Amino acid sequence: MIELDQLTKSFHQKDGTEVRAVDAVSMTVPKGEICVFLGPSGCGKTTTLKMINRLIEPTSGTVRIEGEDTAGIDGVTLRRKIGYVIQQIGLFPNMTIEENIMVVPRLLGWDKRRCRERARELMSMVQLDPDKMLGRYPRELSGGQQQRIGVIRALAADAPVLLMDEPFGAVDPINRESIQNEFFQMQRQLGKTVIMVSHDIDEAIKLGDKVAVFRRGQLVQFDHPDALLAHPADDFVQAFIGHDNTLKRLLLVRAGDAATMPPSCRPDMSLAEAFGVMDEADVRHLPVIDDAQRALGYVTRRDVRNALAKGGSCADVLRPFAVSAAFDEHLRIVLSRMYQHNTSWLPVVDGEGVYLGEVTQESIADYLSSGRSRGNAPVIPPPVSSPVTTPSSAPVRVAA
Repeated sequence: MIELDQLTKSFHQKDGTEVRAVDAVSMTVPKGEICVFLGPSGCGKTTTLKMINRLIEPTSGTVRIEGEDTAGIDGVTLRRKIGYVIQQIGLFPNMTIEENIMVVPRLLGWDKRRCRERARELMSMVQLDPDKMLGRYPRELSGGQQQRIGVIRALAADAPVLLMDEPFGAVDPINRESIQNEFFQMQRQLGKTVIMVSHDIDEAIKLGDKVAVFRRGQLVQFDHPDALLAHPADDFVQAFIGHDNTLKRLLLVRAGDAATMPPSCRPDMSLAEAFGVMDEADVRHLPVIDDAQRALGYVTRRDVRNALAKGGSCADVLRPFAVSAAFDEHLRIVLSRMYQHNTSWLPVVDGEGVYLGEVTQESIADYLSSGRSRGNAPVIPPPVSSPVTTPSSAPVRVAA
């Protein structure tokens, strides 16, 4: 959707010295993804953003939107393709909220009915009551509410591309998190292609499908957030993202990424056979799986050993799972649940209760220290064959 090819911007100082604010930046942002430009003040990220919608003309290089060079697109057409949000919001004080939202659509010739329907739709997306809010003026709204209006105003004309320059930077921390969550959900519903400037690593890894780290006008790393945290390109990136980068990854890695497929059993497996499987694999429990791959519960080594003399099957000593993990829950939630329930492992299941493996404190540690990341790991679908009855260390990764 957006392609930057050797994009460069040079300025000349009073003494004639040339300064490259942006130095030969190249990247591609796929349709529907959020890319966050990250870096310290003066690193070139805002200048790069403004060259995309040609508020600043590049010295050299090319910007393409949907394969078309923006240098050949007239200003009106370019504004239809690109929405723009800035930190200062810039709402018109003498216009109502509805009039502010509909500035660009009205310039494009939308009729009043269509404008009003679009305004109400967008207001609902950011948890604002259109009946109460559309007739008000900006001064009657809080800072957080005004910031929400600024975001949806950029979406009003339904432009496929959205550029955002530190859109949440001026909002207090509580409102900022709420607006970030609302924006993330709205983006997933609308599927816009977004480039956002930020100086906040936590915001970048929370919202970004990709993160671009800038230093002195150069692009030093362009990666999936988890790959960025797992493999910082150099000492500058490491220092910028923080030395707690492994803990930050807990918000990005899913239970399915860190899950392993242990040996399992059927409910009708004999206790003697189940004990043999646990003995050979050196495990203290076996998940019990039915013919449809659904997780029924588990049996423990102690329970099986105590019941061996009576004979019988695993169904006789079956324990239900007290708690489980969804395959797409991030590891911070999973670890919290483990500590809450005083357990070192959780079964991983999908929405239908299909067993996808188990995540343990050890498998989490192994994943985080292995060098693997969501940015460079292949996606392996969940198992569809009969449950495995031999040990396996292969991770189960499930596409969200």
